[in-house]
Amino acid sequence: MTKAEKIDFTITTLRDIYPSIPVPLDHKDPYTLLIAVLLSAQSTDVRVNKITPLLFERADNPYDMVKMSVEEIREIIKPVGLSPMKSKGIYGLSKILIDKYEGEVPKDIALLEELPAVGHKTASVVVSQAFGIPAFPVDTHIHRLMYRWGFSNGKNVVQTEKDAKRLFPKELWNDLHLQIIWYGREYSPARGWDLEKDIITKTIGRKTVIDAYYKTKKTR
Repeated sequence: MTKAEKIDFTITTLRDIYPSIPVPLDHKDPYTLLIAVLLSAQSTDVRVNKITPLLFERADNPYDMVKMSVEEIREIIKPVGLSPMKSKGIYGLSKILIDKYEGEVPKDIALLEELPAVGHKTASVVVSQAFGIPAFPVDTHIHRLMYRWGFSNGKNVVQTEKDAKRLFPKELWNDLHLQIIWYGREYSPARGWDLEKDIITKTIGRKTVIDAYYKTKKTR
């Protein structure tokens, strides 16, 4: 298969498996999405989705959020981990949204990245999922699969994002980044990986990855 054929196969397979794509983090608007994505750093979506209703019951907008203290926010979000940093970030960004943007979340990645505790990946998720602006946020699943599929060298997420944007059509970025995340979780995980169920990697995967998989199987 040529690189172009591999790309087409990947897009078609993902579309067949995920014709409608669920968004992993529960939210109702750009602000609640921004907070949920910030909370998901080094945590799981399942854990975040358990905590956000408790937080948003108290404050689902920046004006109510700054009425709480950093300590109160921290107490609610403790179970998701990194709560000292995240609570300061949530309070700080809420204050900036009020002071600079009339309480609205900006649609620009660069402006979002200026907010406390908001990195490039968080900003990319917000613009793509809240505003429909093409972006390709790379998480651990996408990073792993882009390497397994031979689409990126796996050196770092910055390079993986560049490769994904170069290889996939821009109008598909927002769907694809979610489809690849779901596929990675369900069919091509880091642990407990069963190549027989992983149709994409089995069909187009990097030869060294597939060889290593079978070698590991034999030694068990």
